[in-house]
Parts: sequence; structure tokens; C-alpha cells
Amino acid sequence: MKVLMVSPEAVPYAKTGGLADVAGALVSELVKKKVDTLLVMPFYSTVARHFNPEDTGKSVKIKIGDKTHEGRILRDKHAVFLKCSELYDRAELYGTPEGDYPDNARRFVFLSRGALEAAKALDFKPNIAHCHDWQAALIPLYLKSLYSKDPFFAGTKSVMTIHNLGYQGVFPADLYGITGLGPELFTPEGVEFYGNVNFLKAGLISADMITTVSPTYAREILLPENGFGLDGVLKSRSGSLRGILNGIDETQWDPAKDKSLPSNYWAVDLAGKAACRKKLVSECGLKDGRGGLVASFVGRLSGQKGVDVIIEAAPEILSMGVNLVFLGKGDEAYQKALQEFGRAHEGRVFANIGFDEGFSRLVYAGSDIFLMPSRYEPCGLGQMIALRYGTPPVACRTGGLADTITDYDPYSGKGNGFLFDGASAAGLLQAVKLAVCAFSVPKRRELIIKAGMRAGFTWKKAVLGYTGIYKELSG
Repeated sequence: MKVLMVSPEAVPYAKTGGLADVAGALVSELVKKKVDTLLVMPFYSTVARHFNPEDTGKSVKIKIGDKTHEGRILRDKHAVFLKCSELYDRAELYGTPEGDYPDNARRFVFLSRGALEAAKALDFKPNIAHCHDWQAALIPLYLKSLYSKDPFFAGTKSVMTIHNLGYQGVFPADLYGITGLGPELFTPEGVEFYGNVNFLKAGLISADMITTVSPTYAREILLPENGFGLDGVLKSRSGSLRGILNGIDETQWDPAKDKSLPSNYWAVDLAGKAACRKKLVSECGLKDGRGGLVASFVGRLSGQKGVDVIIEAAPEILSMGVNLVFLGKGDEAYQKALQEFGRAHEGRVFANIGFDEGFSRLVYAGSDIFLMPSRYEPCGLGQMIALRYGTPPVACRTGGLADTITDYDPYSGKGNGFLFDGASAAGLLQAVKLAVCAFSVPKRRELIIKAGMRAGFTWKKAVLGYTGIYKELSG
């Protein structure tokens, strides 16, 4: 079995969000299972700063519109990079806080065509082409159009994974020509989308199997309110749609061995978590005299993540004696709002605009509760990490959050987190109040923490799901 894995980002090479964690972990786990896997991604500036992959001496040339771009093929273990400085030598992967790069359509047409040409150049004949998100979504359609008569890809089946349906790669119709696809495919049944071209739709209409990152999200995206205009397309392909819950690499996320923490701990002995909390409070300059909880948020600062919900609820959260810690970057308006709120409530609120891997681990370990009021959350990795580090999530009951968090029952004392319905300030406040109440009883607090730490979200089950699909498609 040979799997060509194409993703715009993957750890440890480049990351903006959970997609990178998933792609990197999936490749690693497939390799462990002796599945011959080749990851293809762009050679961004961030990769060049930290890695020095070998130049294979081979390259690909792709004609995109009236211009031909050449990409050198570099290799590091099971990863292949397409080096094209004019397309990928940028400060960020997809854009800046001011907006996406204007040539993103061209950049990811090159990735999709380039990945297939790189496979040929390296004589890696795949049984499966596994494509992640809109940036690689042209590949399934290319296999059934431009490459349909290429004997190298005879028998190659495609899997399209949706990590977040809210990001589709929609571009003006006048850019359709650079895809290289024929005019017969620019129709409502094809890649046309309200007068534009939709890269993700290309993958959804042509992939042999579609997956998404949790069972609940697979059901949610069939509904108009969660389908972002593609619910009709997904309904027509529902027989080929599977929801496979992501996991986390529990060797990388392990509070018992995490070297970045001031003290290690596990469910049998939580003393180290108290030390981590003390360190976090100190680093953030929080006034902890009232003994209140520390609630944290780590992630992209966006409306999807419910950052506005936290901001609206924040004054009343503070009135409960709960301190707030934020770590992330994203929409400029949210960045400014959090910075201003932090300055206005110095000693109670700490906002770190950016991302620091080591500090994020301290936040997961040192916080008491973890806030995830997402409007929708395809899978979510933050809540899994928080549970692993003994920090119960307070989250909206949606997508992967509903699949991984067991809502606390105040009568039985069972549960590993606190869920609420509808991403609203009122819902978040009610759940935080319940957490404060539950945590006021030390024995119940300990039971909730330990239940989360022992839940277990390894990649083993997810990999079985993917390899099952690969075998099914390969016959």
C-alpha cells in the first residue's frame, strides 16, 4: 500500500492550526504501521529556517495560466517539499492579518499539480492520494480529468479530508483558467459556486471517499446552517462521507514527561499540576489572592472559536473571581480587543498575542479550566490536550467537542468537562458557574480532572479508520 499524502501544512515542518497536527501525526502513525507514505507540502520560509531537506536533483514544471513555475523537489525522511521561492517564500503560510495572499489560487494549483508530478518524478505510484482541505482539493478532480489517461495513476483512488468546511478556497471566475480544467467542469454540478470557482467543491464532487474529522461534524455539515453552501453537494455524496475522530500524539502531549513543564504529574499524583499553576500565575502576573480559578484560551482568535463570546462574558467571569489567560493570534479586531481588555484588567487578565509552543504547554498544564465556546468545531485538538493535562474544558456542544467531552453531571459527579448549547455569553457563563461550583468541592474537582486525564485520545483508532478506507478503495 502506497499513500500520497498532500497537505498545505504538517508538523513538525509548518503549522497554523490543527490541520498540521493531524497531517503530521497521521503520516507518523501510518509509517509505524508499515504503510509506505509520502507527504507532499510546500517549502515555506518557516520550513527553510528550521530544516535542511536534501535536494533530490529533480524538479517539476507546471504551466499555470500563461506562466510556468518550476519547483525543486526536496526530501526529508517521509516528507517531500516543493521549493518554488516566488510562490512560497513568504512571511506566513496563507496571508497576513490584513488578508489572504492575492495569488493563493496559483500557489495551491501548483501544490496540487506539483504533488502529482513529484510522485511521478520520484516513481512513487500511489494506491491512494489523500488530500487535506481546499489547498489540495483539486487533486481528486485532476485524477479524473487531466490525469485520467495517465497510466502512472491507473488505479489510484482519492480520499478528501475536510478539516474545516468554513474554508473552501473560493476565487473569482476569471481565475478558473489557471486550474487547467476544461470549461465543461465550470458548471453548478462542477466547480462553479455562485459565479465563482470553489477548490474544495472540486474535491467533494470527485473524491472516491470524503472524510471529516469527527462523527458529529460529519452529520452537522449535511445541514444548511453548517454546510456553508455545500450541504447539498455533501448530501449527494453522503454515502461516501465518513467521520473519523482525530487523536493526539500522547507521546508528545504527556504531562508526566513534558520537559517544558516546571514539574511533571499524572492522574495518580497531581502535585505537579499545582506547581505548573503557580508558575503560570507568576509568569502572567496574575493576582491569585482570592484563590479563584484560572480559565484559559489557546487558539486562533476568530469568530468561529467564539472569541467574541468570551469577551462579552469576560467581565462577569472576572466577577466570579476567575482569572483569564489568552494565547493566540488571528483577526486584528480580536487581537486589539484582548490587548485592551488585558491592560484594563492588569493582574486579572493576561493576553499573549502570538504563539509560543512552550508557553502553550504551561497554559494547558497550569490552568484550571479551558474555554472553547466555538460556534462550530470540526474536531478540535485543544480540548483533547486540555483533558490530557488535567484541565477540564468548558465548551459548546458541537462537532468534535461533543464527541470527546463528557458533560459533568452535578448529581452523580461524573464527567470530564462542562458543555453548553449554543455559542452565547449566557451559555458560557452558566457552564463556568457550574465549573466554579464543582471545583469548590476538592474531591469532585479531583474526580473531574482524573476522568479527563484517563479518557485517552490516541491515534490508533483513527488510523484504523483511515487504513480501513484505503483497503476498501484499493479492493
